[in-house]
Amino acid sequence: MEARMKSPANPDVTTAIQHLFKAVHSSGVDPRVLELVHLRAGQINGCSACVFAGVASAKKHGETDERLHNVVAWREAPFFTEAERAALALTEAATRIQDGAPGVTDEIWDDATAHFDESELSAIILNIALTNFFNRINRTVREPAGKAW
Repeated sequence: MEARMKSPANPDVTTAIQHLFKAVHSSGVDPRVLELVHLRAGQINGCSACVFAGVASAKKHGETDERLHNVVAWREAPFFTEAERAALALTEAATRIQDGAPGVTDEIWDDATAHFDESELSAIILNIALTNFFNRINRTVREPAGKAW
């Protein structure tokens, strides 16, 4: 597959995105949790570029192949903490909002608040939104897997 555009973002958009990433990554949330969130949203949306980049970035933060191979089946896999499971459930609920999906239920929200404070939750939610943003751009312009930004 070949990308339809070299770069879909103008410099002002790139600068704004960099500021959002800085906010996410300065929140105190374990970077591995943020990487799991990014990877799961990319998997749900079928964004090969984000999945590829997410795996590469997660490995840089110390993630293991065992855990990365099981993100797609995190509910059944024994490799994730309760906090990571809460973040992954929030990711799925916030990402799957089409076709009458229930979205973030009170149960999912309460579980997330049991593991993360408001600042951390804000960062996780922003990370989910940013990943979904990139997934939509990448799917539109047919960005192929193979780049790790």
